[in-house]
Amino acid sequence: MAFLARGRALKPWRLLRRPLQGVPSGWGAAVHPVLQQVYAARGVLNPTQVEHRLARLLSPQTLGGMTQAVDLLVEAIRGDWSILIAGDYDCDGATGTAVAVRGLRMLGATQVSYAIPNRFIHGYGLSAALVESLQPKPQLIVTVDNGVASVAGVATARALGIRVIVTDHHLPGEQLPAVDAMVNPNLVGDAFPSKAMAGVGVVFYLLLAVRARLREEAAFAASEPDLSSLLDLVALGTVADLVPLDFNNRVLVQAGLQRIRQGRACAGVTALIEVGKRSLATLCASDLGFAVGPRLNAAGRMEDMRHGVECLLTDDAGQARRYAEQLDAINRERRETQASMVAEAEVMAAGTAHSEAVGVTLYDSSWHPGVIGLVASKLKDRLYRPVIAFAPASEDDGKNLRGSARSIAGFHIRDALALIDAREPGLIERFGGHAMAAGLSLKLDDYPRFAAAFDTVAREQLHTGQLEAVLHTDGDLPAGAISVVVARQLRYGGPWGQAFPEPLFDNLFECASWRVMGERHLRLQLRDPRDGSVHEAVMFNAWPGQVPPPQLRAVYELTLNDWQGRESARLLLRHIEPA
Repeated sequence: MAFLARGRALKPWRLLRRPLQGVPSGWGAAVHPVLQQVYAARGVLNPTQVEHRLARLLSPQTLGGMTQAVDLLVEAIRGDWSILIAGDYDCDGATGTAVAVRGLRMLGATQVSYAIPNRFIHGYGLSAALVESLQPKPQLIVTVDNGVASVAGVATARALGIRVIVTDHHLPGEQLPAVDAMVNPNLVGDAFPSKAMAGVGVVFYLLLAVRARLREEAAFAASEPDLSSLLDLVALGTVADLVPLDFNNRVLVQAGLQRIRQGRACAGVTALIEVGKRSLATLCASDLGFAVGPRLNAAGRMEDMRHGVECLLTDDAGQARRYAEQLDAINRERRETQASMVAEAEVMAAGTAHSEAVGVTLYDSSWHPGVIGLVASKLKDRLYRPVIAFAPASEDDGKNLRGSARSIAGFHIRDALALIDAREPGLIERFGGHAMAAGLSLKLDDYPRFAAAFDTVAREQLHTGQLEAVLHTDGDLPAGAISVVVARQLRYGGPWGQAFPEPLFDNLFECASWRVMGERHLRLQLRDPRDGSVHEAVMFNAWPGQVPPPQLRAVYELTLNDWQGRESARLLLRHIEPA
């Protein structure tokens, strides 16, 4: 049994070291052997595979539906149509909306507005309710990060004479909406090599293709618009949406990070980074994921994502700062709500009704529907089971539920919902999502039947070995490698993220000293028994009321600690157990 496993984890971790996927070659002395090993464990065997230059981006022309979408957008720009961007209420949707609005204005559109659905009023995506609420009605709607499932909403728009372009990255259902054009790399038969782009990446690609067409038509009298100025937003949305960082996504994220580090981010991104107490000059992808993205997401979860979009659209630094501080306050409220709901969910999960379930469903009538995805994620980590958390779909109606699902490796959560839907038609009213995350809605009266069906499917598809929590590491660091030089190369060797994970190492240490910081954090001095060197280490949200063991195995990130202009190597502990 682990002494600590990500704080209050309910299941111990089994450590598993990542195997090398080939023999590294061609790196030269400039790349430390530790980083070469990390790359090799991720299938990167030579320098060309981490040459994250914009010139190596996949061509927008290889995305299906691009020609029709570009034709219509160029017609709209030349005809000075009113264009409405229909976004989503998460970070991907907010950044994608800002990219679309800014980009289309740069390309010559003069009547560009946006709408973000209110989850309590309009539901998800381009719903019929959202279309009916639009005043005045636009001539063209362009969706961002939604639309592939918006059959009713698109039909409502088309009936009103509104043209519709869908840009999305979610998996399609059995029926596609009758749109004028659709750009989605995950449509069946689409030949685009990267299926991992976030919604913000898809709409950015559409803008690139529109610019190329306008360039061919000599539409730019002087210099053409610099769409690379939008890459800070593209990077933020891509990282925050937790899509796999394949090569194409890493190129986009790296380019955005470079703009931010050079002080060329938009006012809103800059303000959010500063409010999150991160350094612009040394920002990395994890900062976007843990410090910036949650502050944007909080607006969509708790209130209105228009606060977030306005923060990303303003060019006034003072106004951006005010928006960022407002978003920070909303995020603090979100954290308090989340902590209370997670505590309640943990009590439920320990009860008889849930303790033996393989597919876990949780519901409480007091839960906030904007936070259930975070609850499902936390419980998934702690139980290592697929989890769906439910809340009332609206404050006024307790008869309808909204659910948010999070899964584990080997269990495709959207396909599982599709299987339940096929077996019991009408049980699920609506669903959609990805392999690891999905959303759904159903009637309160149908909740017990759904819970049983979900557990049945999980039992059918998951065997005992898949329900064991595994923590993958890159092995031990050799003596002397815990240094500023190696930590710096690891920080900037990414961008790290989903499917290209942050390097984690595991070593044996002696606990030279320790103390509690605040109420929940640990600061330790760990001695390497091989050479006697002592290293500073911290572990957040991990104090269990027990004394750390004198000899321990630690899983950690080797990070740079920047303090008053001085850099030092520090171990950020993810897991410790007695040696």
